[in-house]
Amino acid sequence: MFTGIIERLGRVEAIELGTDSAVITIDAGDLVADLELGGSLAVNGVCLTSIRSAEASASGTAGTAAASEGTASAPASGRFVAEVMGETLRLTGIGALQVGDEVNLERCTPASGRFDGHIVQGHVDGCGELLHREDHPEWSTLRIGIPHDLAPYTAVKGSIALNGVSLTLTAVSASHEPRAWVEVGLIPATLTHTTFGSLKAGDPVNVEVDVLAKYTARLLSFRTPTISPLTGAPASADAANATAVNAATTINPASVQGNDHV
Repeated sequence: MFTGIIERLGRVEAIELGTDSAVITIDAGDLVADLELGGSLAVNGVCLTSIRSAEASASGTAGTAAASEGTASAPASGRFVAEVMGETLRLTGIGALQVGDEVNLERCTPASGRFDGHIVQGHVDGCGELLHREDHPEWSTLRIGIPHDLAPYTAVKGSIALNGVSLTLTAVSASHEPRAWVEVGLIPATLTHTTFGSLKAGDPVNVEVDVLAKYTARLLSFRTPTISPLTGAPASADAANATAVNAATTINPASVQGNDHV
């Protein structure tokens, strides 16, 4: 799990394309100094798994042995290497990365860590794009186009992860608009310490909506009305009909005074 608080910028050093996958190498500096084989790192909001341990990277022993066998050597210290399958390449902005590109990096959150952002899983829901940016003297407004099916999970003042950055939404598209979008306001610190400072119109943006909103929507989708065994109609409708009938047949006590029967 992540919190969307970017720890540093990394740089793509190599991309080895396969038939339907890729191996990506990122210079992550001391952020991955203790990252073991199988450890997680969020790259532009995508949770990727290390396929080479930090120990092998730092020692050079594995690299020497590999070189003598004619195989690829272990990466230098500070390099993060991960395999990316075809689905991830197609559904996220990882597939558009090129050597030299900067990326947002975040290590997974330790159990004893401070929770500064919001719950971010590193499981991107879709890829959007920067539609427009307005740079003010002391802050910037960015409008991001998002897949239409993600719009119901967004709300003003709600949380969203864009390229792995935990952000608060300042505006969202109306339900009737043909193009779904969200807006965020970014302070200089965010622009400086993330890739948003250099993001241009048309650039891809990885979108992960609030997981709590997704679970809520999923739970509500399984709510079915209780069917009345008497009428075959939803019990809620029976209750409404009963209320109407009772209201129509309620007897005024004043009209039956003197008609008591023993």
